[in-house]
Amino acid sequence: MTQTIFITGASTGLGRAAALLFAKRGWKVIATMRNPDKEAELKATPGVTVMRLDVTKPAEIAEAAKAALALGPVDVLFNNAGYGLAGPFEGASDEQLAAEIDTNLLGVMRVTQAFLPAMRDRGQGMILTTTSIGGLVTFPFNSVYHATKWGLEGWSESLAFELEPFGLRVRTIAPGGISTDFGSRSLVVTQHPAYAEQVGKVMAAFANPERRANGSTAEQIAEEVWQAVTEPSGAVTHVAGNDARGLYAQRLQAGIEAFRAAIRSQFLGA
Repeated sequence: MTQTIFITGASTGLGRAAALLFAKRGWKVIATMRNPDKEAELKATPGVTVMRLDVTKPAEIAEAAKAALALGPVDVLFNNAGYGLAGPFEGASDEQLAAEIDTNLLGVMRVTQAFLPAMRDRGQGMILTTTSIGGLVTFPFNSVYHATKWGLEGWSESLAFELEPFGLRVRTIAPGGISTDFGSRSLVVTQHPAYAEQVGKVMAAFANPERRANGSTAEQIAEEVWQAVTEPSGAVTHVAGNDARGLYAQRLQAGIEAFRAAIRSQFLGA
């Protein structure tokens, strides 16, 4: 029986790569994005249905969920929509704080609530959410982004307990660096003059070609999404990408404070 995956944030990057991969492997894909009028490739891909969805708009969520479920059961909900907010916390406006939390955290929760009744009634399904290695470790000047991604990891881990009796599985995919346009298209940067020197050091460290060379392509992480969906493992968190796995292993082995000292040295100097 053909299975269906509903993906948010499918216009670019990991969401798009996952949509193409699952369609290629015979799944029905419902690919959602804020501006579907601009989409051509996914609309032309067999097995893919493109829908409009802004995860910050409850009415659109309800409409998209209703339309998707009218096509048949949804086996996997892939919460992937999100963006980065970097820079000094002190320089973040209230609007920037609210928008980041509204998209990255509340958006995931709203969409999940829209699909849970049908999945629970059916007694099967999976909630898969893109978090980040930034949901398991931290870097300087990413505090609000980390708040949303750590929040999603905790939410998912707890949610897994309450949904398991109904036959539902909960997973996260926590990638490291992905070679997409995330840094330009999906990143908002706050500003504050008091932190300019420190921010410059951190941005230079992030831009270091040697560090970026260890990242993954969106297609490689999409393969790991496939594994998270199809493998029988009961694990909630799936750390994705060699760079992310290496970094997380270092944190676990070194301990929190030793790991933080190494991050401080790498990004801010001695």
